[in-house]
Amino acid sequence: MFQFYGLLRGHLTDLLTLTNIFPELVVVYTNQVKIKPDVFYGNPTIHLGGNVVAHMSTTRVYLRKGKGEERVAKIVKSPYLPEGEAVFCITEGGITD
Repeated sequence: MFQFYGLLRGHLTDLLTLTNIFPELVVVYTNQVKIKPDVFYGNPTIHLGGNVVAHMSTTRVYLRKGKGEERVAKIVKSPYLPEGEAVFCITEGGITD
């Protein structure tokens, strides 16, 4: 398992190096999460990429389902933006407020 995280860290480091070489380049990657059903207190969410994915990102956005067709994007970590949330919907016409 630790070999996987080392390989993942190497790939993410390569991507970050490319963003330093090409400032106009943006890299977006996702991390799968799952829920631990035996957690009664605190946050039951587990990030499958581990701390490697969380610490290698510059800006971290947590996406979740809201009420009905709404989705919520929450900025969890960013050196440039304050923590906050935005509600949006994905429709046939695109993304709407």
